[in-house]
Amino acid sequence: MIASLSGKLIAKKDKYIIVDVVGVGYKVFVSRNSILNLPEIGSNIKLFTYLKVAENVMDLYGFVTQDELDFFEVLCDIRGVGPKASLEISALGSLEKIKDKILAQDESVFAGIPGIGGKRASTIILELTGKIKTLSGKSQSADEAENALVQLGFTKQQARDALNQVSPEIKNSEERIKLALKSMKK
Repeated sequence: MIASLSGKLIAKKDKYIIVDVVGVGYKVFVSRNSILNLPEIGSNIKLFTYLKVAENVMDLYGFVTQDELDFFEVLCDIRGVGPKASLEISALGSLEKIKDKILAQDESVFAGIPGIGGKRASTIILELTGKIKTLSGKSQSADEAENALVQLGFTKQQARDALNQVSPEIKNSEERIKLALKSMKK
């Protein structure tokens, strides 16, 4: 299918853009945040895309980063959440903020999205909680190191900040924890 598009941005509307790729204009649905962050009309852009094929329609959804696309695809896999709702959810803010609110079981993150009430919000949160860690791009050892630091009494944010000071080349969890603790002493 269509995995990405590179071309000239020729139109911006409320819910979609049109990208000219070698003379063919593609209508691509994007989030409100993406529309605000896209360059001016006439600029060259690259989008990662998701093609939804239904009985009588083919819709193309576009994302600035691969992480946004991955999050969108996970949302689409949840029963009762289609591409339009997934796009609205992805428009709520930065990917990290949305992930943090979901991991904190904060149902208010979905407030104002048509078709997502309290019951559906809790279902989405329940299904996403287990999957969301795989989207973060962290290695398993980074998660283990973060969890260990939290168990030692540090907040998740303190643990993340300390682990961000450790070289990504170091994969061993024990070594990452030791270096993170040393960086906290400074």
